[in-house]
This record gives sequence, structure tokens and C-alpha cells, in this order.
Amino acid sequence: MKLAVVTGNPHKVKEVAAYFAGILEVEHVPFESPECRHEDVGVIAEEKARYAWEALRRPLIVDDTGFYVTALNGFPGPYAAYVQDTIGNEGILKLVDGIEDRSAYFETAIAFVRGGVTRIFRGRIEGVLVQPRGSEGFGYDPIFEVGGKTLAEIPLADKSQISHRARALRAFGEWLEADSMADDRVRPDDNS
Repeated sequence: MKLAVVTGNPHKVKEVAAYFAGILEVEHVPFESPECRHEDVGVIAEEKARYAWEALRRPLIVDDTGFYVTALNGFPGPYAAYVQDTIGNEGILKLVDGIEDRSAYFETAIAFVRGGVTRIFRGRIEGVLVQPRGSEGFGYDPIFEVGGKTLAEIPLADKSQISHRARALRAFGEWLEADSMADDRVRPDDNS
């Protein structure tokens, strides 16, 4: 199966392609779906995927990711991309300046659509905010530390195995494999 990754962000496509290397053919489709406003990244991903399905009519995934800072009551949450574009990492760090609790997490929801049917897969990773380190990745990666390293200090191949997106992709991949096995067991000429 050729899988369309619908996003304007080529960094996300690289992560998906790295995760599914040798398993699935991944194609970047830089189609922008309107983004609904909701607190749940799963609902946002699902709405974007439905819109993309109506336009493209092919198997596709759309993801949405939130970045949740505990000391900021979960802000920026599902508005992570907008906040990154407006105040960036420096702005987030200023907001938590002097606050001891630096815990945060990423949550990604991947919406997969095939035949007009949508399924949602989620992944989450916990970490802490730190001063920027590293040159890999994008967005909040330089200020988000997991296990002593920021996501920007972890090579893409390794990040593609542990990140929030990787965890959502793993859930999707496991479902896809199980679904494929079910398809193999039930054939059109099977009369049982």
C-alpha cells in the first residue's frame, strides 16, 4: 500500500518515512486541511483527515500534535504550532522562568482514512523543559528533554523509535498489520 502523508510539514513526513522504511511506501502530499479548534488533538486530526479524504480519495494519514506544559496548565496544548510560530522556544522558556516544575509532554494523534473510514492512533511522551540543546529535529525538540537528552540531540533514526509520533505510528502499524492479516484470512471466494 502506498500511504499519503498529508501535511505541509516535511519534517513530519521524514519521521513517518523513517519509521516505515522498508515496510510501507510513504508519499508526501502537501495538502493543507482546515484545522478545527478543539482541545483534543484526536478530534482535530480526524476532521483534517476527513477533509483530505474528500479531496484525495486515497489511503492517507494526517496527524496533529499538542505540546502540554504542566506549569502552564497544559498550554500551548493543541495550539503548539501557532505558539511555536509566534513566541517560539524562547517565549515558552520565558513563560516558565522561575517555575520549578518543568514537566511537559507531547501527544500525537494520527488519523488514518481508507475507504472513507477513519481510525485514530495516539502516542505520548513525557519529558522536561530545558535550555535549548542539539541541532536535530524541529519545533520544541531543542527544549524538550527525555532521558537526559533533548529530542534535538537524538538522531532521527533513534527519535523515530521513541517519540510521541513514533508511538502513534507504532499503534497504527500494529493495527495495520493485524488488519492485513485479517484481510488475508477472509478472501472473496471464501464461502465459510
